[in-house]
Amino acid sequence: MSPYLSFLLLSLVLLDREVVLSQECTKINVNTCKDCITSGALCAWCKQKNFTNKGEPDSARCDTKEQLEKRGCTETNIINPDSGFTLSMDSPLRSDSHPIQLAPQQINLDLRPGKPTTFPVRFKRAEGYPVDLYYLMDLSYSMNDDLKKVKDLGTDILKALKEISPHARIGFGSFVDKTVLPYTNTHPDKLKKPCPDTEQRCQAAFGYQHVLSLTDDGAKFQQEVSAQFISGNLDSPEGGLDAMMQAAVCGDKIGWGNNTRLLVYTSDDGFHFAGDGKLGSILTPNDGKCHLKGNLYTKSNEMDYPSVGQLALKLDENNIQPIFAVTTNMQSVYKELSDMIPKSAVGELSTDSSNVVTLIKDAYSNLSSTVIIEHNRLPDGVSISYNSHCADETRRHEPKGSCSNVKINNEISFDVTVTAERCMGPQSFEIRPLGFTEKLTVQITTPCQCECDDQSNPADCTSNGHIECGICSCNSGHVGQNCECRVGDKTEKELTQSCRRDNGTSICSNLGDCVCGVCQCHASETPGKLIYGTFCECDNMNCELNNGKLCGGHGRCDCGKCFCDENYQGSACQCLKSNEVCKNSNGTVCSGRGHCECNVCKCKPGYQPPFCEECPACLSPCPKYAACIECLGFQSGPYSKNCSKACSHITHTNVDKVVNRKVCKEKDSENCWMIFTMEELDGENQYKAIIKNEQECPEPPNITAIVAGTITGVALIGSFLLLIWKFVTLLQDRQEFRKFEKEKANAQWNKADNPLFKGATTTVMNPNFSGDSS
Repeated sequence: MSPYLSFLLLSLVLLDREVVLSQECTKINVNTCKDCITSGALCAWCKQKNFTNKGEPDSARCDTKEQLEKRGCTETNIINPDSGFTLSMDSPLRSDSHPIQLAPQQINLDLRPGKPTTFPVRFKRAEGYPVDLYYLMDLSYSMNDDLKKVKDLGTDILKALKEISPHARIGFGSFVDKTVLPYTNTHPDKLKKPCPDTEQRCQAAFGYQHVLSLTDDGAKFQQEVSAQFISGNLDSPEGGLDAMMQAAVCGDKIGWGNNTRLLVYTSDDGFHFAGDGKLGSILTPNDGKCHLKGNLYTKSNEMDYPSVGQLALKLDENNIQPIFAVTTNMQSVYKELSDMIPKSAVGELSTDSSNVVTLIKDAYSNLSSTVIIEHNRLPDGVSISYNSHCADETRRHEPKGSCSNVKINNEISFDVTVTAERCMGPQSFEIRPLGFTEKLTVQITTPCQCECDDQSNPADCTSNGHIECGICSCNSGHVGQNCECRVGDKTEKELTQSCRRDNGTSICSNLGDCVCGVCQCHASETPGKLIYGTFCECDNMNCELNNGKLCGGHGRCDCGKCFCDENYQGSACQCLKSNEVCKNSNGTVCSGRGHCECNVCKCKPGYQPPFCEECPACLSPCPKYAACIECLGFQSGPYSKNCSKACSHITHTNVDKVVNRKVCKEKDSENCWMIFTMEELDGENQYKAIIKNEQECPEPPNITAIVAGTITGVALIGSFLLLIWKFVTLLQDRQEFRKFEKEKANAQWNKADNPLFKGATTTVMNPNFSGDSS
């Protein structure tokens, strides 16, 4: 694209924007300087004397700066306040014993309503920035090995912190859960001796206890932790949110300083949150206040757990960054919790907490290398946005400013844009980087007053008033643009109201000036256009067009209405008064079933243009006028005695043969078929009928043939059924006989002697008998 074309396009865009802004300023229709500059449309006000024409409203003084200059208002007479800022405190960034990481520290904004201002905020991570670490540990029985390891690693933890910053402190607190059922086993034996037999020294379950305030003495930390014993409670400990809330809000007890604040939370179990207290009949919501007495949380069994949002708010308010050091099985749960808490991290804790030192160092490195700046609650009517300029040269426009992988001594910046929507009293809010106690205080004022410094002159305002920001403030009894109207008891408002049509908002329809209660219409810039009327509401060009011509070129326009020439009619004089084009072949206008409107037939329902001759949706007239056809063609039927009167709207002709596609066939009173045609004539309900001379009458039935046929049919059907029955029976008999023969052939007769059979006679021979008789 050529430079000339680019310049031309840019000019057109700027010109279009200027026109839009000017239209917005014109629409607001304000009559004072204050209303103009606080309208939100970024308009300017001209305070120059005699700037407006005679009768022109004071609202003409409110427009864009460019338009006012074009109309002759000098720059010194244009009131157009801008938004801006001044630095009240801007100490340079440094990394010494008292580091400063955020600049500026205080800024004052002058915000014109609707016009934003942008100011830079700088941040640089200081080397050796002080760190406070509070170690919050779950002391349930499952953490027994972990406590032993932490007792040994106390000095190592502080040593690791000293490597991060020479100004490091460490503290310790512990928690289990609420000491009511179902969270803790409250059996008397368990309360008396909570430890299992293998563990002799332990303590009863508790909610939260603060053990050691923040200190830089590693030996003291190890000594205090060594004095702690595991709780004998074997139930799942999930009171961590209670403990975190107290650690966040009890700053005096914990000893939080103006440092980076880390809260290391270690556990191998989940957590309860708001609403879970109902299980133990605890219904009072958590109030988010400190309730430590003698280092013990006294409201553990009286108040519900805090909600996640409530805890996140308190951590954010106190610039505390939590590090969740949890076992592998709990990581997914705490990652979801971390997603809802800004500037928090989750690390995997080994089963005996041996890696806690490395975990803390890695988590701190990740948290501190991510810089997020945000604001606290904004005043009503104020909005803010951030544009981040990070070290990797990436830029992001977000509701918060954020940069990742920020290294020590690397400076990053944010462009902060603030907008006020309306006028307001002095307000303030704070911008701070999450996880740090430094902050930027932003003071807001809105310049909503016009300081015009008008030079008084007795001759001003026809000597009947004085000038205020270019406008005449008239003395009592005088009104008008220059106080020229003497109206007695009437006010200028009442006079102006007489120039408003139907109590509307526009004066003289915005096309004229109200001079002493009477509209004086402006001359139009359009050649030939006249503006007139009591309220300048009329002109001679605002009428309907036809074929691109005003009133079709066949009339004149008067106050929005066309007055047509003699031979024309219609809203745009687009129609001839003649109805010749609406006549059918018979010369009848719209076939007598409509009227001619603007050279087009407007037909009655059902009939179709162009001449209203056909009605496709209408019912056939044949059934309706069958009685008339009978009396006209055959002198019979219900109308036979008064046929000429009842059927006068039908003319008929009798013929021997009817040739037509649309032939009607209806029965007469004697059940004979009449064959005829009906043609609709011009007008309504007028027909021409052509009737066939002969009717088609059905012959009477032959009774003898019907009776004989019925008897014969019954006999044949009966015989056929008997044959079928006989055939089925024969098949069944044959099937049974074949079955019998088959069983007979398969029968086998046993011809062997019965082994149980014995003859009836037994012969016994006597051995002593020889047979000889003696």
